[in-house]
Amino acid sequence: IDLANATEYATQKDLKITAHDFLIRQSMGDARKLYNLVELCFQQGQRGVPIDEVFAQNVLSNAQIRYDKGGDEHYNVISAFIKSIRGSDPQAAVYYLARMIEGGEDVKFIARRLIISAAEDVGLANPNALMLANETFSAVERVGWPESRIILSQCTIYLATSPKSNSAYTAIGKAQKLVQQTGNLEVPDHLKNASSALAKDLGHGKNYLYPHDHPGGFVPQEYLPKEIQGSVLWSPASNGKEQQISAQQKSMWKDKYEG
Repeated sequence: IDLANATEYATQKDLKITAHDFLIRQSMGDARKLYNLVELCFQQGQRGVPIDEVFAQNVLSNAQIRYDKGGDEHYNVISAFIKSIRGSDPQAAVYYLARMIEGGEDVKFIARRLIISAAEDVGLANPNALMLANETFSAVERVGWPESRIILSQCTIYLATSPKSNSAYTAIGKAQKLVQQTGNLEVPDHLKNASSALAKDLGHGKNYLYPHDHPGGFVPQEYLPKEIQGSVLWSPASNGKEQQISAQQKSMWKDKYEG
């Protein structure tokens, strides 16, 4: 939205706006915020009554919107948004989405938060959530404002109503901690790259079992360094798709990774 031309939206409402400079100053260079301020004035304006600076000041002073992108309320609202998704409450989640939109939040910022939430809070319980969140970001970039709010709403509701699992989040945390504690342990010889004659002479790749040569594309063998064999880093949740994944892993590895 061009700052100088955004207020032309008034022609669609048959309203005349004369407080251009005031509204542009209030937007502080944020085109989306300017759009929201102008729309707020139009919602309360009357046909034939010009929207001058006095009217605009009165509308803004009475507006029940408190959202400072650089202040505490910004972080309070985004926190409530994410926690509402995590808590499977689509009503609250879409409310806080509207708070951010009406406050002039960058829609790409919101879309990025949805991607993080899809991975951290929905995770493997519904792997499609991450794909939808990524597509949401792309769609928001392509479509732009104001239609992008519909796309954000759909993704928000989808994530909020999806089964939840943070197993991917906790797994990488445990794995990083283990690496920090144990350092760079030697990769088992049978897993090492054997692309040269010297590597083969050193035993790299020896006794490696190629899974696709076995029924079901799976054969039990050791993959972790010997010092940490049997370590359980991923603890699957019993929700949604992850419950099926967990059962499949159990049938393959039996009690090897019982933690």
